[in-house]
Amino acid sequence: MARPNLEVADIFRRHGEAWRTANEGHLSLAQRRVMTAIEVCRTAALGGHVERCPACEHTRIAYNSCRNRHCPKCQWKSAAAWLAARQAELLPVPYFHFVFKVPAVIGEMAYQNKTKIYGLLLKTAGEALTTLAVDPRHLGAEIGVIAILHTWGQNLQHHPHAHCIVPGGGISRDGARWIACKPQFFLPVRVLSRLFRRLFLQALTAAFEAGDLEFFNALTHLKQAKAFAVAVASLWTEEWTVYSKETFAGPEQLLAYLGRYTHRVAITNRRLLELDDTHIGFRWKKYRKGGHHRSKVMRIEIAEFMRRFLLHVLPSGFHRIRHYGLLANGRRAEKLDQCRRLLAEPPATAGREEREETDREAVTYAPPPCPCCGGRMNIIETFEGLLSRPFSARKLDGL
Repeated sequence: MARPNLEVADIFRRHGEAWRTANEGHLSLAQRRVMTAIEVCRTAALGGHVERCPACEHTRIAYNSCRNRHCPKCQWKSAAAWLAARQAELLPVPYFHFVFKVPAVIGEMAYQNKTKIYGLLLKTAGEALTTLAVDPRHLGAEIGVIAILHTWGQNLQHHPHAHCIVPGGGISRDGARWIACKPQFFLPVRVLSRLFRRLFLQALTAAFEAGDLEFFNALTHLKQAKAFAVAVASLWTEEWTVYSKETFAGPEQLLAYLGRYTHRVAITNRRLLELDDTHIGFRWKKYRKGGHHRSKVMRIEIAEFMRRFLLHVLPSGFHRIRHYGLLANGRRAEKLDQCRRLLAEPPATAGREEREETDREAVTYAPPPCPCCGGRMNIIETFEGLLSRPFSARKLDGL
């Protein structure tokens, strides 16, 4: 795959230092680290290795990646490892895709309380699905949920929402049989939306009462209990957006989708079109009701682009992919084996140790073929970067 002509790293390298200086005092430490990581990614600053083709002796230098989860160039390895682990866990049933959105005022609160409110968004979306599904008036079964946080819209503005992937059925309440959902229908989204609203607002109110929320600038008034109660009261009367998207016919189709989706960042390099001294242009989609969309080009000032990109830096250690119900981490293997027995499917051939080995193999670096003869390139030398080891480990890895 050809390298894009323009990358987010190019924008940060050319304009990042001036923007950091102009916004001194408004950038968090996490945002500064993300900027630095993207700027030095695949440069001499992080070190690298020398590759040589034994057939034609073509030699080239390859620099190391920053491995930052916000970097558009570094997510394919993480996605490969995650998908390798999920492949052995998928069931031979259709899968459904739900999207949970929150009102704009919740989005504003979330930006000032990322860890708490992003966590509530994922948790209550998963809880709404599992609670409604186990109700005998609906599916009457215990289900599994993969919940994925996205915080952006196509225009890069802050827009937190949760994508949930759900197998099309679950285990009966007595554990004796697999209950399949109706074809092309899983749960009523209107009922799901109202349950999600109730669970979220109850959890948000509890967080406020426990002193877990902070408000400042335009939201400072929400520190007062009365003002917060008034803001929450208005949200009880709104219809919250929950809808079902694609239905996946089986594991192969789902894996292809997840490979593109789970480790996505705010904007990919391939959407960038042009960069000059003052503005950046990029492709975006304007979504309309009914699922239709129109591709457009947005041109904004470089400073505004960097501001929008950094809106989506996650708190350190925050898990943006979470599992609930049958797929909850503590009991996933046991429950999946039970599902397969009820579906009359053979158990997964790979055990935990084998899956971990598959994960490691999925991210093992294999040099691209020789551009001259197509032969296999061998690594003949490695070298340290210009940055010290403590800096790389502490500030770049896994942020």
